[in-house]
Amino acid sequence: MFFLRKTLFSNVTEKWLLYKKFSIKQSTYYRYNYIVNKYINSYFKGKKVSFFENYDFNKYVEYLSKNLSSKTVSDIVIVFKSILKYINTNYNTNYNLNLIAIPKQKKKETKILNEREIEKLEKFCVNTHNARYIGIVICLNTGLRIGEICCLKWKDINLKEKIIVVNKTVQRIYKGKNKTEMQIGEPKTDSSTRKIPISNKLMHILKKLKQINNISDEMYFLTGTTKIFEPRNYYAFYKKILNLCNIQNYNFHVLRHTFASNCIKIGMDAKSLSELLGHSDVNITLNRYVHSSYSIKKKFLDKL
Repeated sequence: MFFLRKTLFSNVTEKWLLYKKFSIKQSTYYRYNYIVNKYINSYFKGKKVSFFENYDFNKYVEYLSKNLSSKTVSDIVIVFKSILKYINTNYNTNYNLNLIAIPKQKKKETKILNEREIEKLEKFCVNTHNARYIGIVICLNTGLRIGEICCLKWKDINLKEKIIVVNKTVQRIYKGKNKTEMQIGEPKTDSSTRKIPISNKLMHILKKLKQINNISDEMYFLTGTTKIFEPRNYYAFYKKILNLCNIQNYNFHVLRHTFASNCIKIGMDAKSLSELLGHSDVNITLNRYVHSSYSIKKKFLDKL
């Protein structure tokens, strides 16, 4: 076929990106753009579409797997397969995509803070009466993601109705040619836009903080100004707090895991927890957090 003989694969990937651009979030588009240019076009540079007629796609998967994590390889292969599917649909090719292996990801153990660490971290942060410290306490008690807490404004915290409204997130996205840009947008998924009840403990902390600082509702919670606290800078701040509290070097997402695990421990159902976390599917919550402990299993077995 003339098309297959003459067309560069890189030209098709650009068409695919344009095709996807209007049906996905801008941040997702930039992530796809990054994957295509860094991992796909660079590897198949100068290759024409006809190159893939008799190509063993798993050679590419094997190459990626040498230096990248299974999660990264999986992300790249998913994009690669989508491009090949686009070619199949639009140019009457018949690449067998089912033969392309996606590396199995090892299930990582979900780390959480223990009770002593939670108490130490919360006490240290609350005693500062400083919003950027209290932000850590909020995440520990609501499961907010780092991009969500950085985007939170005082107007999103309704102390009268005792709810926190999550409707924005911020992240640094790749814009090509080694350039990045911080972008404020809608949360990760539609279900990530949510209302989270404020517990009595957190309510007391937030009321006191608001009284002390008397900040306008339009200000960002963490900074008390119209300037946002960038996630990577807040992450570095969080790491310093862990060090000051002599707590091991946990990832920021561990605050979210700790919140979820504690909710399960006190008997919250998976559907309610899924809504609080903003998961798109309750199965995500079930697979990640709902694992009964040995003591619970033993308790039931002892009743036999």
